[in-house]
Amino acid sequence: MSNIIQDAGHGKITAQIHSDQVVFPVLAYTYPLKLLSPRMQQERVGVVYMMTYGGGLVGGDRISLTINIEHDVRLVLLSQGSTKVFKTRLGTRAAIRSTPNTANDPTTTMQRLDVSIAAGGALFLLPDPVTCFRDAAYHQAQTFRLAHGASAVLLDWYTSGRRARGEEWAFAEYYSANEVFVGGVRTARDVVLLNGALPPPGDGGGQLLLLPRRTLADRMRPYACYATLLLYGPLVQGVVRELEERMRKISVFRVGEPLDVLWSMSGVHGEAGGRVVRVAGKETEEVKMWLCTALRGLVDVIGAEVYSKAFV
Repeated sequence: MSNIIQDAGHGKITAQIHSDQVVFPVLAYTYPLKLLSPRMQQERVGVVYMMTYGGGLVGGDRISLTINIEHDVRLVLLSQGSTKVFKTRLGTRAAIRSTPNTANDPTTTMQRLDVSIAAGGALFLLPDPVTCFRDAAYHQAQTFRLAHGASAVLLDWYTSGRRARGEEWAFAEYYSANEVFVGGVRTARDVVLLNGALPPPGDGGGQLLLLPRRTLADRMRPYACYATLLLYGPLVQGVVRELEERMRKISVFRVGEPLDVLWSMSGVHGEAGGRVVRVAGKETEEVKMWLCTALRGLVDVIGAEVYSKAFV
């Protein structure tokens, strides 16, 4: 693999069809990234696990993965356990920024994913959530380029941290940007920026406002897990129809306290069938169960065996 990739943390995947089976003429990676592809019996479906040595990313790690999905390939991208982001290495100090311009900051963990999907192909990105530890700073940028007729299910979600250790929303910064292009035209851009620094005191006409400054935990509670789900293309229309039916059955009413799980769905401008689903839950397991139920229509697309590996 060293003759294909030289830079640390880089990976490449090329997936194509050979006799109704998905093969990987290119499956290369370097430390700390690790890619594994178990042999699957499902026709036209391939699975790749994205992992890191040591079970997580440390401050300053850089991961970059490029994926090329050829015609008629259905690639399922999974991880094993949550993507843990540890605090900065000893001797360094976590950087707390108000903007995501920290590409050269040695203390920020960064991850980049660049995917191209040919007509008839599909990507099902179903990783476990990102969990940032205390003082960790994490940035990810994910770009998806779909040809007309391609499909994608793109899950991006994160938790409040290690709540059992009192690290609820205690990380320094979380930044995630997802861009989707269909036929060369950008149809969606979704950005999340969470900063653990306290905002400066407000200024009301030269006088300080006597309002308490709200921490990140104050702003995000009572929910401990947030997810964004982007759905595109002909292979996901069964899932879209089922979600639309569930949405029609929802009644609007006032509640005395926040629901355990909240969700919404909206269309994507300029792309027929494109949807964005947002979910928030008080517990990560509740969000996981909601996603597992909402996406169960994918069993008909990737098979029951493969789908059972997604939400374990």
